[in-house]
Amino acid sequence: MPPAPHPPSLPAAPHPAPNGVSLLTVPGWEALPWLWHAFSTRRGGVSVAYAAQESSGELNLGFTADDSRENVVRNRQLLAEAVTGDPATPLVTVRQVHSAVIVTTGPDAPAQPACEGDGLITAQPGILLGIQTADCVPVLVADRRRKAVAAFHAGWRGTVQRIVEHGIARMAREFGSQPQDLVAAIGPAIGPCCYTVGPDLLSAFQAQFDDASSLFHTVGNDLRLDLHEANRRQLLAAGLAPQAIALVGGCTACQPQLFFSHRAAHGRAGRMLSVIGIRPH
Repeated sequence: MPPAPHPPSLPAAPHPAPNGVSLLTVPGWEALPWLWHAFSTRRGGVSVAYAAQESSGELNLGFTADDSRENVVRNRQLLAEAVTGDPATPLVTVRQVHSAVIVTTGPDAPAQPACEGDGLITAQPGILLGIQTADCVPVLVADRRRKAVAAFHAGWRGTVQRIVEHGIARMAREFGSQPQDLVAAIGPAIGPCCYTVGPDLLSAFQAQFDDASSLFHTVGNDLRLDLHEANRRQLLAAGLAPQAIALVGGCTACQPQLFFSHRAAHGRAGRMLSVIGIRPH
């Protein structure tokens, strides 16, 4: 195994929206005036299920067992308002199952019942695509020419199944997207500093990727996996230029004051949302 990599860089300071929600955005993407996007943090919102006693509320965006549906619905409205200016902006999500299933959304997407999958793509203006995470890797993609967008949830299972590569190929088929027109951002996720795994994951990755061993390193007796890099490589394999790929955020497990982390919280954690959409004409 190679030596341990440096820990992922700390995220840029989140910026608070007027409604109190703190978000991370991609440097340079403000040059795309038609694009909505953000990576949420746990700051802001009305949930107290996972908050410290002194906290006035947090932005849990997942319908978890410990939080009320009313709070999550309100938090999702606050997120939509912070990103688009309108709390009523439709937010499209899927029931995530750690797969490589990609769902195409269209004009009737907000009215459709939730379906299973771990990727969403659309060329429909006026809606937000949302991917939930609490350690897994969120990947957002935008086609600067065709004005199409995608959001992918890449846990280790989805990464092994090449969800990001399949998603880029699906954008090509559905929208005519070309790799040279795409930009991508990899959001906050558990980093190689903290993601301890078993040898079964090493075997699973080696069965799929020739360079899999370089994604793993050992610390003492612990084997650790770099999911950020695994998904960056998939974007490169799909044809994106290195400079078109941004790494936003750091390690969710290292920074529990900023992010929800399923592993750091021993399974009792809220959820963040990574969202992307196309402004209506």
